[in-house]
Amino acid sequence: MREHYTRRRFLASSGVVGVAALAGCTGGDGGDGDDGGEETTEATTEEDGGDGEDWVETDYVEMTDDLVFDPANIEVESGTTVTWETTGAVGHTVTAYEDNIPDDAEYFASGGFDSEQAAVDGYNDGQEGNVPQGETFEHTFETTGTYEYYCIPHEMNGMVGQVRVV
Repeated sequence: MREHYTRRRFLASSGVVGVAALAGCTGGDGGDGDDGGEETTEATTEEDGGDGEDWVETDYVEMTDDLVFDPANIEVESGTTVTWETTGAVGHTVTAYEDNIPDDAEYFASGGFDSEQAAVDGYNDGQEGNVPQGETFEHTFETTGTYEYYCIPHEMNGMVGQVRVV
């Protein structure tokens, strides 16, 4: 079974991994200046259980060349469809940690996989589930609770996120 990476482990290893990951990146202005007008975000005052990250009320998450979900922790109402979009040149996946979603919740992963292992195997066997630049993945959250997810190729870089459904 894969090990779940903690923030402490990520910070300890991110320096070396981060430099290696960025070594092949090309220049650019870091953005196109267009916020797309697709989202309304509002930082909440609640914390996410001890790691100090704010929750953002939005249904849109960018997957960036900085190897992050932006924002990393979002809050939505039950019945909301969340859209993840790859905004940089590097492709990403959206893969739920099967053991870290509410008990009665539907599993989700880009590529339409019905389990975490199937998503990992699909990605490793041909990058199935990869969301390339400009493409999106959507999932509708019906069950309340907190869902943890990650990007398969960039999990070790700390590319993890959470959706809290209220």
